[in-house]
Amino acid sequence: MGAVTEPARRRTHMDTLNGETPTIRLFALLELIAAKDRLVTLQDLVDETGMPKPTLHRMLQQLESAGLLVRQSDGRHYGTGARLRRLAENLLLNATHHGARHAVLRHLVEEIGESCNVTALSGNEVVYLDRVETPEPLRFYLRPGSRVPAHCSASGKMILSQMSPGQRAKLLSHAPLKQYTPHTVTEPGPLEEEFTRVRRDGFAVDDEEFLPGLVCVAVLVPSPAGRSNQCVAVQAPVMRLTADKALHLLPALQRAAEAIARVEHEGGQE
Repeated sequence: MGAVTEPARRRTHMDTLNGETPTIRLFALLELIAAKDRLVTLQDLVDETGMPKPTLHRMLQQLESAGLLVRQSDGRHYGTGARLRRLAENLLLNATHHGARHAVLRHLVEEIGESCNVTALSGNEVVYLDRVETPEPLRFYLRPGSRVPAHCSASGKMILSQMSPGQRAKLLSHAPLKQYTPHTVTEPGPLEEEFTRVRRDGFAVDDEEFLPGLVCVAVLVPSPAGRSNQCVAVQAPVMRLTADKALHLLPALQRAAEAIARVEHEGGQE
């Protein structure tokens, strides 16, 4: 099959944006912008869709006024707004297939005996979408909806490792990176070395970097899109789980991640 030509791609986008109602057209524009890993300009969208500039400008203004898009300080670039990101988080937290995802997580905890969670990146933080606690009396309790910093969490490092150095720098540069423990890495150079290592190895470790005494290992949930925004992770006190011991849990984590990917795919087809 031959490659899709630029005119054909533009026709596809234009057909999508020429929906039956103004609401559907606005939603289609949101989908187009949210699918990109960069900010967009009005001219970018004109070039990509072939739609008239005044029409697209009016649509962008409507989405901006609703808090679904935000315009950057240069006045030209647009990105997803806080309201849209909250919507995405709520969909992940409260999806109808949540029960099946939770069952996979519960089985994983029964298999390895430690607390496990499903996480996603939101801004420069990691949000817990789901969690099952270990029956062990000594544990770190974190409920679904909890947030942890991306730069010193296993899930955060795992998801960030898929980005380019420029994308990571932009995401992490909004505020100084906080030193939570003596093990927290906050310098750009060592962090980039860690991201390179994580991308190569396919897993990330938080070795007492966020909370003293807590070790965490995370793997990505596979995504058909290539880049994933979800992880499966295990957490335990360092007296039961060291970084070296955690490597033996990788096969179980990877099996659970693949099972959750199937749950997500089946849920999206409902």
